[in-house]
Amino acid sequence: MDEEPKYVSLVDVRGLLEDEGKKRELNHIQDLALKHASHFGAGTKTKATKLIKDLTKVERVTEPIAFKISEILPEDANEVRAVFAKERFTLSPEEIESILKIIKENK
Repeated sequence: MDEEPKYVSLVDVRGLLEDEGKKRELNHIQDLALKHASHFGAGTKTKATKLIKDLTKVERVTEPIAFKISEILPEDANEVRAVFAKERFTLSPEEIESILKIIKENK
């Protein structure tokens, strides 16, 4: 059974770990993950979901890349290029501007 991976945003991770922490004491790794998600998973679940949905409308933005962008929230063209560094293509300046515009609209 090869299932497709399910991606979750840091906002979702934060919520899941906070809920679990109310039920029981988190182990060390879970506590570190919660601290990381709290620090870097800014915003609300609704905002993160909308950002990811809007990003995937850009032709070359796949779901995994959209989740990565939602975690990093790049602020300039160089940061966007860094997210795509391992891809076999180079984004056009228009595509980069489109991604940055979506990020700014969803902050």
